Amino acid sequence: MGTKLPAEGFFRHRGLILIAAGGAVVEGGLLMLVAPNARSVAPQVTAIPSIAAYHDLRWLFTDTQSWRWFAALVAGVLLARTALDVAMIRLAWPRDTPAPRIRSSIVSCAAFTLLAWVLLAPAATLSFGAAVLPFSWPFLAAVPLMLGIVATLSHGGVAAAWWRRLPPPGTVCWLLVSVAAATAAAAVITRLTAWQALAVIALAGLVNARAWYGIAALAARMPPRVHASVPARLVFGLPFAPIAALLVLALVVGVVRLMFTGTIQLAASPPAARVTTPLTGPDAAAGPAAVGTTVGAAVGAAAGAPAGTATPPAAAGETGSAVLVVGGWGSACCDATSSLHTVLPAVPMRQFSYAGLTAAGQPIPSGGSADDLPLPVLGDRIAAQVRALSEATRRPVAVVAESEGTLGVYAMLARDRGLPVSAVVLLSPIIGPGQGGDLPGPGGTSVSEYALEELNHLVGGMSPYGPGGAQALLNSVSEYGSRYFDATLRAASASTGSGTGDKPIRWLAVVPLADAVTLPYCALPPGVVVVPAFHGGLLGDPTVLPMVSAFLSGAAVAAPDERMREAAQVITGAAAAWRMPDTSTTCP
Repeated sequence: MGTKLPAEGFFRHRGLILIAAGGAVVEGGLLMLVAPNARSVAPQVTAIPSIAAYHDLRWLFTDTQSWRWFAALVAGVLLARTALDVAMIRLAWPRDTPAPRIRSSIVSCAAFTLLAWVLLAPAATLSFGAAVLPFSWPFLAAVPLMLGIVATLSHGGVAAAWWRRLPPPGTVCWLLVSVAAATAAAAVITRLTAWQALAVIALAGLVNARAWYGIAALAARMPPRVHASVPARLVFGLPFAPIAALLVLALVVGVVRLMFTGTIQLAASPPAARVTTPLTGPDAAAGPAAVGTTVGAAVGAAAGAPAGTATPPAAAGETGSAVLVVGGWGSACCDATSSLHTVLPAVPMRQFSYAGLTAAGQPIPSGGSADDLPLPVLGDRIAAQVRALSEATRRPVAVVAESEGTLGVYAMLARDRGLPVSAVVLLSPIIGPGQGGDLPGPGGTSVSEYALEELNHLVGGMSPYGPGGAQALLNSVSEYGSRYFDATLRAASASTGSGTGDKPIRWLAVVPLADAVTLPYCALPPGVVVVPAFHGGLLGDPTVLPMVSAFLSGAAVAAPDERMREAAQVITGAAAAWRMPDTSTTCP
């Protein structure tokens, strides 16, 4: 007789293959009917227990109903997950080794799923927060946190007394194979027809079956731990796997704290020198200048220049536009215009103040903690400062907004249609805000809302912005964000007037590649430029500033590298496997 090959043994487990691949296809098919943008999570429904627990938890977090309803959902999902895991264990177990007793498997799988949900709750909360306020930093924190926890629990529910053991390297390898397969499947599903996507989902389910088989074989060979002495039983009886998962949580929290204190810093472009010159030239007599006002290039030339055409900045004049710079979260007022001043040295430029205007119409200097504002208030304050700058300079205004500032622009344009706005530049824009549903405020009505509130307090307490964090902003984004964003999209697509005559608003959106992880599961519009950068900081980026300068000077802007758009779409598809399921059925 020949030696039996591992693959030969695996393919004899037809029931395991049928359930793993078939279960993934069933969920994928249902999602294509009711929530096609969420189909990327389908392969994880039959994954090994730790990955499957994260799949279930994110679906639970999409619910924002009462706690009682949430508890009923948890109980139902726990029963279904336990039954599926027990069945998969028995189907994957080597046939020449006695399988665990059904009763012990039921208890082990149910306990593991509950523990995994508790430990993975911070990662799911970050994903939920990234759905409410879509930018990359929460997601980039959630993924390594999730991977660290599921790796420490990769043998959970399958191995005997799994809580007392650290996972063997083999189970971690099979977990990484499953993660890679789910990610790769999600990356290509967006480009396939429904039937082709189902075939890819089935293939990912087959990988799940192989991972189950590999982990079950490793668990069957694990020797029982027998310790005669009492001290040995006390030490080796500790729950090593949960402790390791908690250490992963502690490590992530420590890294976040070190980043807030500046001990850990990401590479960034050096800031431009601060410039605080008053309004000069033809506009000096038009009105008072703000503290820290800088001077930039004229805006308002025609938008029809061919891509790549170099249009020199126009001189300051009656046909030009002033520039209002709206910084992002944590920006202080009023010296954020200095970077733009280095490339635009001619037209009036002023920074928006989150604290508002003085009685004389000047931006109020403020620190980085003044920006936790409800969207309606933020939009109205930007509108007021647009009008003040326009009256002071007797010009229309081009708005350059970054990160949180783009949310304020959406609110401004949705709430006030008669503003003298000639152009809008969105840097690190928040695209598709409010996907997580409505949050009714402090003491939310579901676990996902409550968890997000507590996480906001935790991060706020570690940050320089105070324990309140971004609570007012988060609550208002969940309530108004989607509505304001949709209104802005309609205005942009219709090329509506700006209040300065019949001229339409000109638009430029510059998206950092890192934010591709939170972009909608849709093709990018042609007017979006993607640059290799992290979220925030584009206002001082030496690659982005020339594009902003050219756009504000009237030239059409060509992307520096068109391959970035292709890379962004691949990253968006791959990241969709680990984001909150997108239950929307349309694309912006």
